[in-house]
Amino acid sequence: MRLGLRVFFGFFLIAGLSAVLLLKVFLAEVKPSVREVMEDLMVETAHLVAEAAADEMDANGLKPGSRLGAQLQRYAKRDIDVSIWGLRKQSLDLRLYVTDARGRVVLDSGQPSAVGQDYSRWNDVARTLRGEYGARSTRYAADDRSTILVVAAPVLQDGRVLGVVSVAKPVASVQRFIDRAERRLYWAGAALLAASLVVGVAVTLWLVASVRRLRRYTQQAQAGQAIAPPAMPGELGDLAHAMDDMRRRLEGRERLEHDVRALTHELKSPLAALRASGELLQDELPATDRQRFAAQVLDQTARLQTLVERVLALSQLEAQVGLGERQRVALVAWAEAQLERQAPRLAQQRLSVAWTAREDATVDVDAALLELAFGNLLVNAIDFAPAGSMLELAVSTTPTSASLTLRDHGPGVPAAGFAQLGRRFFSTARPGSLVKGSGLGLAIARRVAELHGGRLAFEAAEPGLRVTLVLPTSR
Repeated sequence: MRLGLRVFFGFFLIAGLSAVLLLKVFLAEVKPSVREVMEDLMVETAHLVAEAAADEMDANGLKPGSRLGAQLQRYAKRDIDVSIWGLRKQSLDLRLYVTDARGRVVLDSGQPSAVGQDYSRWNDVARTLRGEYGARSTRYAADDRSTILVVAAPVLQDGRVLGVVSVAKPVASVQRFIDRAERRLYWAGAALLAASLVVGVAVTLWLVASVRRLRRYTQQAQAGQAIAPPAMPGELGDLAHAMDDMRRRLEGRERLEHDVRALTHELKSPLAALRASGELLQDELPATDRQRFAAQVLDQTARLQTLVERVLALSQLEAQVGLGERQRVALVAWAEAQLERQAPRLAQQRLSVAWTAREDATVDVDAALLELAFGNLLVNAIDFAPAGSMLELAVSTTPTSASLTLRDHGPGVPAAGFAQLGRRFFSTARPGSLVKGSGLGLAIARRVAELHGGRLAFEAAEPGLRVTLVLPTSR
């Protein structure tokens, strides 16, 4: 079963059972509560009538010419039509009867009248005569609605019990109120269940949508896509950020392991050459061989020094968040100055430089970082350009950017390698040699472009490679 269905059914089961149990509890309490309230009012009525009856009775029973009997008869004949909270009441259902000290009925508002009958065995009369609380409920049919509730109060005079006033009321007279309360509870329970269903669906949809966003994020992260974690509230948001932190740490660890392996591989060749040259220099050698091996030691040492310097420079650039001091630089004049610094290396390789475009472009840059980036690009082009060939340089502009393009006429890069250009330790073999570079020069240039808000682009020149450093123009 899918997660959404499990959550929904679990939520609905808990909410539904809670609603049903609460409904049962309320329904079970409605009828007893109504009867308790009714009994409380009847007790007060009985005591009120008992006080009125005390003036109408003596030790022998009801006094001649009692007004209480006439009052009860008029009460029974009253016409009534009132609305009680939406329910109409058109009859008086309260019955009152009075018994003497022996339990015989001396006054009765009911029809037919029970005057003269012996009620001394009924609980309401018998217990009241004994000084206890007298009450009874009598059912005249199998239906609970036929129950009549009777409570009694003693008629007292100077501490003596002259008789008993009993108040009787059929439960059926309040059953309409009970039924209405139960119907309302049923509807409230149904509404609660429906609300539980709606809330369950909403919570389930939200939870499933959040989990799916997390799943898409993890799948994209697993595929190597660098994306931000989804923005979600509460614990799910904390989980998303924790997963992103874990992904970054794993990526950093994987990249560190890759870089360590690549750096180890880069160090093997110069270290092996140094070891071999050092072992040979320990022997007696002709002066020319000794000079050749000593030069090789110096070359490999310089190679190691360059490699270490570039690794340190790239590490600093990757840790750097913003730029240092910016300067306004005119790209054409600045590039010519950089070419002058590399003139000895260009002459050594018999390389010439030709300008293919010299548009006016001024940029706000960190001059030291830009010099580091262009210096690496120029050295990389010199290393891969065939001796006696030409390097092409161009400065072009758009409304929002300036581009510094450098092209060599070397072997270029295979199509499969373009996606990895600019990554650490990725390089191709130099012309006429199996020796590869470290790839750190292009990585440094790309990082410098990113810090300036620009980019480093590569294009196959056939022959050669065209590298473009794109920078945002100053305003």
